[in-house]
Amino acid sequence: MTPSEFLEAVRTDNETALSRLGSSKALYADTGGELDAEHVLRAAADAELVAMETFEAWAQEEPNEDARETFDTTADEERAHTQAITAELDDYDPDETPSAMHAHLRELETTVERAGGLLGRTLAAEQSKQQLVGFFVGQADPQTADVFRDLKADVDDQRDRTLDLLDALCDTDDAWNRAKTAADDTIQAAYDDYVEQLQAQGVDPKPVC
Repeated sequence: MTPSEFLEAVRTDNETALSRLGSSKALYADTGGELDAEHVLRAAADAELVAMETFEAWAQEEPNEDARETFDTTADEERAHTQAITAELDDYDPDETPSAMHAHLRELETTVERAGGLLGRTLAAEQSKQQLVGFFVGQADPQTADVFRDLKADVDDQRDRTLDLLDALCDTDDAWNRAKTAADDTIQAAYDDYVEQLQAQGVDPKPVC
């Protein structure tokens, strides 16, 4: 399998979940229905902070040099993302409770699985970043929309960097399959959390807005 084939397979097999994670209902779920700029920014900052902590921990214990560099670079980007978002807030009291997706990522143990999980996370993050851009465009706040455009560009780089890592790590069909399972499970964890949060608020998670 090639990296491009792997990416296409993950996107195709998770098309519905990714589409719904990119809907306006995903913001509704993340903010507990509080769709104002402050709650959206706080939820986004918390997500970036938790991601930083996940990938920082991976980098600290990773024996593979290429993987360690990938995880460390991603952690640094997530730290910068947290700072960029919190700069838009008057004050920030972080909630470092990992989401279901990051709880799942933190259970992955092998380098191949973590690389696959990271790819799944980047695809979910692409969707959320695009929705965040759209939210602030709708709020007539182009400056904050541009902040999230910059963050999405970093996520695109993370995706490509992770595909390069997978290409280096996966020298057998079994390795690609293990990475694929990790990517699928990561997206599914994010989607299951989305569904549970909306259902808890009495909202039907299926129709895409």
